[in-house]
Amino acid sequence: MDLYEYQGKELFRRFGIPVSDGRLATSPEEARIAAQELGGQVVVKAQVLTGGRGKAGGIKLADGPDEAESHARAILGMDINGHVVRKLWIESASDIATEYYLSLTFDRGEKKALFMLTKEGGIDIEEVAAERPEALARLHVDPLEGFQRYQARRLIYGAGIEDEGEQKQIARIAEQLYAAFIGSDAMLCEINPLIVTPDGEVKALDSKFTVDDNALYRHPDIAEMRDLDAYPPEERAARAKDVTYVKLDGEVGVLGNGAGLVMSTLDVVALAGGRPANFCDLGGGGDAQGVVDALEIITADPQVNAILFNIFGGITRCDEVARGILQALGQLTIDDPIVVRLDGTNAEEGRRLLQEAAPANLHVEPTMLEAAKRAVELAT
Repeated sequence: MDLYEYQGKELFRRFGIPVSDGRLATSPEEARIAAQELGGQVVVKAQVLTGGRGKAGGIKLADGPDEAESHARAILGMDINGHVVRKLWIESASDIATEYYLSLTFDRGEKKALFMLTKEGGIDIEEVAAERPEALARLHVDPLEGFQRYQARRLIYGAGIEDEGEQKQIARIAEQLYAAFIGSDAMLCEINPLIVTPDGEVKALDSKFTVDDNALYRHPDIAEMRDLDAYPPEERAARAKDVTYVKLDGEVGVLGNGAGLVMSTLDVVALAGGRPANFCDLGGGGDAQGVVDALEIITADPQVNAILFNIFGGITRCDEVARGILQALGQLTIDDPIVVRLDGTNAEEGRRLLQEAAPANLHVEPTMLEAAKRAVELAT
C-alpha cells in the first residue's frame, strides 16, 4: 500500500526522523488557513500516489496565505499521471544548502533490506543509477544481525559525505529509517531529497512510503490511511468483495486460480497478440460465488471485450470449477465471449460439462495458448 507524502511523514515523525511542520488541506480556503497558522513562506504540494509532481506544476512556493490559496485553487483537480489531486500538503518552506537521496527498500534477490545513499538528491534515482552508478552507495542489512551503527558510517563514507555534523545526523536518520522500515513492515522508505539547511540541520523534505499489504493486519492505524478514492473503481469493488484484482489497460479479461498461473496467462495473452485487461486470481478454489464476484468486477470494465478463464485443477477438481462457472453464468447476463481452458484433475469431465450446458458465447479450448489466441481473436 502506497502512502501519501503527508502520511509517510507522519510515520517518519513517529520514528524520530525530522520533517517540516505542515497541514493537510482539501480546499483553497483550508490552504489559506494552513498558511496563516504556519506563517512565513509555505510550499503547496499536491498529494498523489505518483511521481513527477514538480514537473507537472503540483508543487508551488507561496509567500503568504493569499498566494497559498491561489496555488491551491490551481492545483486541486489537476491530473498528474492519471491521478486527480484531491488533497494538498501545506508545509513550511525550507532553505536548502544541499540535497541528498536516502532510501531503504527490500532486495528480493538478496532477501535483505537495501540502503541507498547519494549526494545527488532531488532527481530520479534511476537516472543516477544508470548514468553515474559510482555516485550511489549501496549497503545490505542482514535481517538476523539488524542495523548496526558501523553500517551507517560505511554507507556515508561510500557516498562521499565529508561534513562531520552531517555525517552524525545522517547516521541517526538512517538508523531511524531502518526502525520505521521494520516497525511498519514497509517495502520502501524513500527520502528524496534529504536536505541540509544553511544552519546545518538535516531533515526529510519528502517521503515515499510503501507498506506490505499482507502485513496491514498488524498495523490497523496504517491500514486506515488507505485512500480508496485513489484506486480505480474496479479495484475498489474487488477489495470490497475480497477479490484479488489489479486493473490493467487491455481488452482481454483474465481469471485464473493461483497467482503464478494468472501471471503466466498475462504473458500468454501478450504472446498471442492481445493485451490483458486485468490480473484476477480466484485463489485455490473455483466456487460459484467467487466466480460471480470476479465476473461482476471484470465485466464492469468497459474496455473488456472477451474473458479468459485459465484453470488448473490440483486440489480443486476441474469438474467442480466447471459447475461453479455454469452456476455463476446462470446468475449473470454476460454478452462478452468467454473462453475457458481447464487442465489437471478431472479436466475432461469439466470440459464435457461446459460443452454440454454452456451458453453459445462460451468456448472451451484444450491448451492455454489456444485459449489465449481464441480470446484475443474474439476481443478484436
